[in-house]
Order: sequence, then structure tokens, then C-alpha cells
Amino acid sequence: MERNMKNWMKEQLNSKTKKALPVLTFPAVQLMGINVSQLISDSGLQVRALKLIAEREDTAAAVSFMDLSVEAECFGSTISFSASEVPTVVGSIVNCQEDADALNIPAVGCGRTQLYMDCMKEAVVQITDRPVFAGAIGPFSLAGRLMNVQEAMIYCYEEPEMVHTVMRKVTPFLIEYCKAYKELGANGVLMAEPLTGLLSPNLAEEFSSPYVKEIVDAVQDDHFIVIYHNCGNNTIEQVETILSVGAAAYHFGDAIQMEKMLSKLPSDVIALGNVSPSQVFLGGTPETVREATLQILTKCGGYSNFIISSGCDIPPITSWDNIDAFFAAVAEFYRQ
Repeated sequence: MERNMKNWMKEQLNSKTKKALPVLTFPAVQLMGINVSQLISDSGLQVRALKLIAEREDTAAAVSFMDLSVEAECFGSTISFSASEVPTVVGSIVNCQEDADALNIPAVGCGRTQLYMDCMKEAVVQITDRPVFAGAIGPFSLAGRLMNVQEAMIYCYEEPEMVHTVMRKVTPFLIEYCKAYKELGANGVLMAEPLTGLLSPNLAEEFSSPYVKEIVDAVQDDHFIVIYHNCGNNTIEQVETILSVGAAAYHFGDAIQMEKMLSKLPSDVIALGNVSPSQVFLGGTPETVREATLQILTKCGGYSNFIISSGCDIPPITSWDNIDAFFAAVAEFYRQ
């Protein structure tokens, strides 16, 4: 469903009662009695998952799946699948400049990208009471998975041209992928660039931000926005570089203190975060989830540009009692 997303963002800024916007998708497997492997292999199940969550929780928007393996799979990476966990990339396919030069840019729709696009095509038809955001990996995080995440940071120092070669190949692919979602009716994309959060500000400025900005400039407009996600622990130091990408909104992980980040952001730039998905949502109890959520809201709820969220993707086996407790705490805070 087409929406004026600039107006939607103004509504979020001006609303005194904010709706939460966690990255909540994979725990739907519990509601459906299926496993993660089944979910990621069937677009119909994916649509049902998003619909069930939208019916259960009053979120500010519906967010599609943060599967950071799907784009790497298109480039030829080996993927490890699990019944209870989100898929992960195994090994690397780019280990030298020759590998980078030989890397082919795949067509959008190859591998499982078609399943996620099929899901989005139907999700925007079935979920019409709120925006629906697609999910995509960021360019440096994708390049890191092709080169091996741990080696990628070393390559930035030792093989910078190789890294740039890979970046120049993953970026046009991601542009076309986001454009495909846009054409299907998605209202935006949550772009996950977590690996950048481990870089120094100078390296992030060289190897990530210009490429993210290229994507944002190519796809973002009044009806389609980019929400930039970075859950690394260097994001506060990178704030100027992060803002330079020009995304409509920014989503941060629990490695930082959200109130410190908000103090550095312009008041008209929406920021989302950052209840810990592992320690709080997965590892907590309804009582500790409530406490952690209210603690962040007490520190950050006074900022008109703040929307409470999970710090990253909520794990598939997270208790729905904990998830419900999060939403109840948000409602409690805004009733005060």
C-alpha cells in the first residue's frame, strides 16, 4: 500500500504516544508450530508470520525478516541452516584480489531473494493498517560475509582495493534488490549494516558510508524510506559518518547507551533502539523485560525523535510472554 512516508515520519515525531517498532519476525515460528528452516523456505508461511505478528502486536510498522545470509547466498556463499536459528554464512568466497575481480553480480530474484520478494508482494496486500518494511543487508556487512567477517577488518588495512572491488559489486546488487521491494509496494527497507559498527570512524567513512549513501540516494523518496541499522559498539563515535548516508531513520543496538546517541542526533532525525534481544528478550523474564524497557523509556522517552525497539532481530525461540511484556511496558509508560 503506497503511503507518504515523509508524513508518516512527521506523525512519529509529533506523536506524544509512540508505538514500538521492534525487529520482530522469527518468533512467529512458535505461533505457527513450524521451525525456522520451514519459514525461510516458504513465502506463504512468511506472509502468515508477518500477519500474525501484526494482528497480535500494535507496532508502528511491520518489519520483514532480517536474514543476513540471503544476499550472500546469491553471490555463491555456503549457508548453514538450522531449525531453531537464523541462517548463517559459512567460510568465504573472496580471499584475494583475483577472487574479487572474478566475483559476478547476481540477478535479483536468484536464490531465496525471490521468496522474500514474493512474501513482500503479498504482505503489503494483507497488512494495510501500518507501513511494511522489507529487510536487506548493508553493503559492508555483505562484503564482510563474502570475505569472512573476521578477515574483513584486516583487509581494510592490508587489502583496501580488494575490499573496494567487492563493495563496488555488492552495492549495485543491493540497489536493484531494494528497487524490487519498492516496486512490489514496500514502504521502505530496514538495512542492516552491523559489521560497520566494529570499524573506526575513518574506516567506516571509507568502506561503508559512501556505498550506503549510494543505495539511499538511488531508492529513497517520499514513498520509500531507508532505516539504517547498526548494532556495533563504535556507533556513537561514528555518528557524523552514519548521518552522512542520509537515511530517513536510524536503528541502534544495545552495545551503546541510547540516550548518549540521542544527545548527538538532530531532533528531527528518528532513532530507534535498543532493548537487548539476547540478554533481555531471550534471556530475561516478563518482569526483567518490563524493567529494562521502562528503564530505556525513562531515559529516552522525552526525546520526540525516539521510538523504542529491540536492539537487533529478536531470536526465534524468544518467549512470547517476554515479547508481550515488552509491549505492555511500552503501553504502561505512555499512559503515565
